[in-house]
Amino acid sequence: MKMPMPTKTWKTYPAYFVLLDLLQKKGALPDAELFDALTDEFEDLGFKDFNELLMRLEISGRIRLTSMSRGKRRVELIT
Repeated sequence: MKMPMPTKTWKTYPAYFVLLDLLQKKGALPDAELFDALTDEFEDLGFKDFNELLMRLEISGRIRLTSMSRGKRRVELIT
């Protein structure tokens, strides 16, 4: 008897869209809190991928990163 292959479903929204949506709903957030919220939705998202996502959104002018204290950043949406 053949066992069915487990299926993996695709996410409807890309990570950058979810990130922008979170910032729009909650306002500016610390990067650690934003990372935790994103990993709840995307389990396979690593911190390196998260930083690359932030960098791309900052370069495109969608978000602003501000240094809060050592190792902490504030992420805010640019309207």
